[in-house]
Amino acid sequence: MPLPRPRIILAALILMGAGVAVAGLMPPRPVPHSAPLPNDVYIWQRAWTSALGRAMDQAAPDVATWRVLAAEVSADGHAAPALLNDGRLEFLRAHLAGRPVILVVRIDGRLGETDPAALVATALAPLQRWRQAGVAVAGLEIDHDCPTARLSSYARFLKDLRARLGGAHLSITALPAWLPAPALADVVAVPDEVLLQVHAVAAPTDGLFNPAQAGRWVAAYGQRFTTPFRVALPDYGARVSWNADDSLATVEGETPLLAGGAHAAELMARPADVAAFLNDLRVKAPPNLKGIAWFRLPTAEDRRAWSLATWAAVARGQTPIGHIFAVAEPTATPGLSSLVLINDGAADAELPDGLDLPAGCPLGDGASGYARDPLAPQPRLVRLSPGLLPPGERRAVGWLRCPESPHRR
Repeated sequence: MPLPRPRIILAALILMGAGVAVAGLMPPRPVPHSAPLPNDVYIWQRAWTSALGRAMDQAAPDVATWRVLAAEVSADGHAAPALLNDGRLEFLRAHLAGRPVILVVRIDGRLGETDPAALVATALAPLQRWRQAGVAVAGLEIDHDCPTARLSSYARFLKDLRARLGGAHLSITALPAWLPAPALADVVAVPDEVLLQVHAVAAPTDGLFNPAQAGRWVAAYGQRFTTPFRVALPDYGARVSWNADDSLATVEGETPLLAGGAHAAELMARPADVAAFLNDLRVKAPPNLKGIAWFRLPTAEDRRAWSLATWAAVARGQTPIGHIFAVAEPTATPGLSSLVLINDGAADAELPDGLDLPAGCPLGDGASGYARDPLAPQPRLVRLSPGLLPPGERRAVGWLRCPESPHRR
């Protein structure tokens, strides 16, 4: 069930420095089982920075396995391996915290018919390269959004790959769209493990994550197959843009894209939705469900991911609580105040969808994702796109002018 969107009313009390608080997330729900599901985490960052290292260090106690993007194969078959130089090798040694590493090879779903032997060699290359560099790689994951009509060919590729892995662990991602296909049985029979992706698999207009639909996909997989699997869950947001003809233009994640589009929207996986899904999952988990794989490791540089504290709380089986309140802080200009949102909770809080301004202060406008609602009967700011405010942070979202402000005595 969708959560109610928070709305804040600025009253006279706020003008004197107090605040009307709203909960950004739902109250805690009872956790059915004390032990959370094991958590793997994707490291999908292209730039290995000090912020990534700090995030790995802080997340490590809650991580079972790191799944590291090692290479990408484009639609034309070109392979772009992640460069594993001495600096990156030392980086891994410093931050792995003894956790196993599974290398991920991402193959573009638009890849056409290609030489199977060449593709197998391309997939194996990162495994060989990283092991030669001194990384104790536990296995290989193939992330390929294969068209459903080509699943039989994909199964043959996986069999060829498996024959040359030399006993290394093999994982694959799987799309919910494949579930009705008879050929999926041949695909999932090959790997040691399947990662069922339940986020960003529908039309962008449907959002990133639907808990009810995700639950149905998990149940469907568990009923049909015995191959062990993990559920791939989101802890991020994305900016999606469309062209003038409503065709998809870009999907922008942690890496900014210099692309336009006729219109765009910010999408966000809500921590409370994911936490509630996990609570239900622990009750209804199929016997072959082995854990969760999170996309992606949050860092302080990633403005479209949850805060690391929020991710850790959800990963541990908690339902985190964010707490936003608004204040109008006087400026040096008499009668002019800055509208500020503050999260004094312990987790990310969803930005309120509206701010109702006091009737005695009709002049005001929004900023940083808020704008004046020209159709509202009373002065009101509206949120232009969803977002989260991390714990302990504040955001100026507009200004307010009150010629007869009651806090001026």
